[in-house]
Formats: sequence, structure tokens, C-alpha cells
Amino acid sequence: MALHRRAALDEREDVFRDRAEGGVALAEMLLELAPRDPVVVAIPAGGVPVAVPVAERTGWPLDVAVVNKITLPWNTEAGYGALAFDGTLRLHHALIREVGLDRAQVDEGIAHTRVKVERRVRRLRGEGGAPQVRERTAILVDDGLASGFTMHVALLAVRACGAGRVIVAAPTGHEVACQRLAKEAHEVVCPNVRAGLPFAVANAYERWQSVPEVVADELLRPFRARDGRWAAEGLE
Repeated sequence: MALHRRAALDEREDVFRDRAEGGVALAEMLLELAPRDPVVVAIPAGGVPVAVPVAERTGWPLDVAVVNKITLPWNTEAGYGALAFDGTLRLHHALIREVGLDRAQVDEGIAHTRVKVERRVRRLRGEGGAPQVRERTAILVDDGLASGFTMHVALLAVRACGAGRVIVAAPTGHEVACQRLAKEAHEVVCPNVRAGLPFAVANAYERWQSVPEVVADELLRPFRARDGRWAAEGLE
């Protein structure tokens, strides 16, 4: 319903050294909001190194919501849909028509993504796969909002889990995506908002690289032990 940004950071690139510094900026803004009964919910893999400093700075518990985009066969950076840990699925039908994907290709992409989601749930969370957000404020954290489609599906999924309120948080995002998500979430927190195209999440960071699942797992381990609320299968 509201978009919280830092005007001094708008339309800038190389704002943060890395995802961790972006997380520190988010933590400061989230503390100002003082949400009731909050749970930081990381969207792996890129959202994990952002969410960790949020949880560390605030002292709030950390959980995981596995959501993966369904990518084009010829471009793994571009997606035509997203699938969540609970089976919540949304497709970008206009894009599917525009690029000429047939039903078999779409179904194959969904099946491939389902396997990836199930693997990530087992590795990074386990214990049912769903974040414990019932009647709490779920703070969904990712490293950026380009189209906002993956975050949209994450939002639908945590609502289905019974979240009382949902806050969307990312260090950087496109103006259109942020405004769209602000109509769905109770709050959107995004210190670096940029308009225009092309837009790349990576351009907000001086150091940018993909986050392997093994790194995400290592970052999450202390929180699995600290919070005592969830534990990935075979890792404790």
C-alpha cells in the first residue's frame, strides 16, 4: 500500500558494495517501520545474503521461501513465470505468446522448475518447506525487483500460509515493479528505485555474482540453529 524509498539513492547505480551492504540499508529502513511480530523471509538464492544482515541487525527470526522463475529455453536470465514452494504458479501469458513458446515447451519449463524448487526446499529449508509466518508480518527479501513477477508469486504463497501482513523488501528495484507490488503488499521497502529501460538489478551493486546454493546453505546454517524453528533435511 506504500512504497518506502531513499530519494538520495534514486536513479543511481553502484549504490551498494554488495548484497550484504544492501541488506544493511534495508535493515535500517525496516527498523523505522517497526513491524509487529516480524519474520524475515529470504527468497533464495540471491535474497539470502541480503536477508542475513537484515536478520542480524534487527534480531528478527529468519526463514526461507523458495520461489523460482520459469526461464526461457534459450535464456536462463529471462523468465515467463514463477513457481513457489507450495505449488503456487503464475505464468506471463503475454510474454509466452510474444516469444512463441508452445504448450509442450511451457510444460517442460514448469516441470524442470518444479524439480529445482523441490531440491532447494530440501536443501535450504526442509520440514514441510513452508515458512512459519501464520498471523505474523512476513518480510519478503530478495536482491532486487526487475519485473517483480517472482516476488508477486512469493507474496501469494506466504499469504496462503496465513501471513497477517506482508512487507516486500529489496535494496533495488524498477519503479514500475515497486509501484505494482505496493498495490499488493502492505509495504514495499526499496532504497534504490530506478526507472527506464534497460534495467538490471546487478547495476545497483559494485560487486555482483550469482549465489550458489552451497553458499546460501552456509549462510542459513547459523539461523537454523539460532531460531530452532526449522532445519533443512540431512544438514543438522
